Amino acid sequence: MKFYQRLAFFLFGLLIGVIFLVYFLGAKAESRGVTFCYLPNCRVLKDIRTKPFHYSEEASIVMAEAWIDTVDIKNTLTHGDIDFSLSNVKEGAAKLYVIEGQTVNQVPITLEVLNFDKKVVLKSIKK
Repeated sequence: MKFYQRLAFFLFGLLIGVIFLVYFLGAKAESRGVTFCYLPNCRVLKDIRTKPFHYSEEASIVMAEAWIDTVDIKNTLTHGDIDFSLSNVKEGAAKLYVIEGQTVNQVPITLEVLNFDKKVVLKSIKK
């Protein structure tokens, strides 16, 4: 058998294997709600979303205003971007993360979140 024939058989088998993995294992992961977070932004946001969430006094005052809602906070913690140049700063027993996102009305917001070992505290919300 010549080299190009062996290469063709190899690539055909590889293609079948990739299709199998994407189709069957991808559907299995979606049905169980499994997400794959490999990048730092995704990993930190997932860690923040899995812990109990609390509001500081300052954040509670801003949340009482009409321009922002808990849906906006949840969307920012799901789809936001972490500014790592300002984040990962130790504040006592927690790390401070600055997360940039948008409200439902496309108003840019910046969240400062303290990430403790067992909980997360929303420190402040800025326009």
